[in-house]
Amino acid sequence: MKVDLVLDARAQIGESPIWVAEDNSLYWADIKAPALHRTQIDNMTTETWALPADIGAYALDQRGRALVALRTGLYWLDLATRALVLQEKAPFDSNIIRFNEGACDSKGRFWIGTMTDPVDGSESDRKGSLYSFTFSEGLVAHPDVAFLANGMAWNFDESVFYLAHSYARKVFAFAYDKQTGLLGDRTEFIHLAGEDGIPDGAAIDSEGGYWCAIHGGGCLHRYTARGQLDKVVPMPVSQPTMCCFVGKKLDELYVSSAREKLPPEQLKREPYAGGIFRLRPHIPGQRKYWRVE
Repeated sequence: MKVDLVLDARAQIGESPIWVAEDNSLYWADIKAPALHRTQIDNMTTETWALPADIGAYALDQRGRALVALRTGLYWLDLATRALVLQEKAPFDSNIIRFNEGACDSKGRFWIGTMTDPVDGSESDRKGSLYSFTFSEGLVAHPDVAFLANGMAWNFDESVFYLAHSYARKVFAFAYDKQTGLLGDRTEFIHLAGEDGIPDGAAIDSEGGYWCAIHGGGCLHRYTARGQLDKVVPMPVSQPTMCCFVGKKLDELYVSSAREKLPPEQLKREPYAGGIFRLRPHIPGQRKYWRVE
């Protein structure tokens, strides 16, 4: 499967690509820049919003704003004026834990995971919780904790919510009630025992296949809806981070990547680490929701 570089972004940790059909744009974040970006697919020009702290995730509303999950809390970013207004302070010690990946369901719930990532580079045995945000309920904690939450996605009818515990090298499937936003029973969906890399960001295709970036493994995995490994797609970088279906037919898969902590000799072998790549998997995708309500 051919993989093309579409943007030599050189992101430290490029993450969370979301395609917005209304303006044919790919939004994405660089966690450690830190910044939110919007790239026009037609000409690959990019607009950037610099941010004051690590950005783990974001969602958009219909008023020209982004809800950005920064290390210090949730903030509304006005995309026109660049004004930043605090919505919710981080409900954890932000010197040790930060928000990481996020995703919206079809009802406008913004789910946000966390990562143990001390600012001083030390180690910690603290785990962070899983949260959701809506206008009506605010920020709500849910009964799941992890050192690093990733891989959020839903099956077609949103009866199943997928969530990776990356350092445990596992992806779990939760029963999900999209009307209430409540998580049900959790089962193990994938376990990457004995393989290089950890499960990072994910996307779902129209057949229920779970596409997962294998960070440190230099590839994408596609799993069937039963959790069986179906395809392995080698990438030209060792640290792919997340994938997203793009286009009117959702027939292209864009993949973000990272270059953080790669030694100079490895960067020589991976000159486009931190870039955004494109492939055509021959299976159309399922749309990702981006609106918070």
